[in-house]
Amino acid sequence: MRRLIIAAIAASLVAVPAWARPRIEVTRFHTPESIAAIDRAAVAVVAAPGADSASLENRVWLAAVERALAANGFGAGWPDNAPTIAEVRVERRSWQPEKRGGGVSVGVGGSTGSYGSGVGLGIGIDLSGPPPEMIETTLSVTLRDKASGRPLWEGRAEQAVKAKAKEAAPEIAAERLAAAVFQAFPGRSGETISVK
Repeated sequence: MRRLIIAAIAASLVAVPAWARPRIEVTRFHTPESIAAIDRAAVAVVAAPGADSASLENRVWLAAVERALAANGFGAGWPDNAPTIAEVRVERRSWQPEKRGGGVSVGVGGSTGSYGSGVGLGIGIDLSGPPPEMIETTLSVTLRDKASGRPLWEGRAEQAVKAKAKEAAPEIAAERLAAAVFQAFPGRSGETISVK
């Protein structure tokens, strides 16, 4: 019996239920004509202008987008011969939420009854520290027709998590956001959905 309890506790620590995962907000933009023009045979995944495709940090995000495209039936290609280009842009910022309310609260209460009346005063002191630092990450992907440079599909996925959460790590964030932005591709244009 003891072994079963220990095994159950260990399993609960390893597995993270879907409801406990941070939400990802996803928005996509396209038209029926632009979707029809996407050539899925070969897509080259590159960093958006101004970013270095060869940097180690960007490679994590580019590789995650490549895997998400492959999972949606897109072929892989090189920038010099692929008919479709996937431009990837990543923005990450950290911020410190402000603490709500004051550190001290005062409450007053009173009562009257057949045995007399009374007044009470309560003082509460908030000893908790400041709210945890947050990391906000936005992954934007634009599928372009290589010949004309025209955007055919745009998707954006955003998440905000505690800086110490495992989902804040670039390797995990990249996989989650890339999978989310291409979920049910192409998605409904202009609609923002929440993905766990």
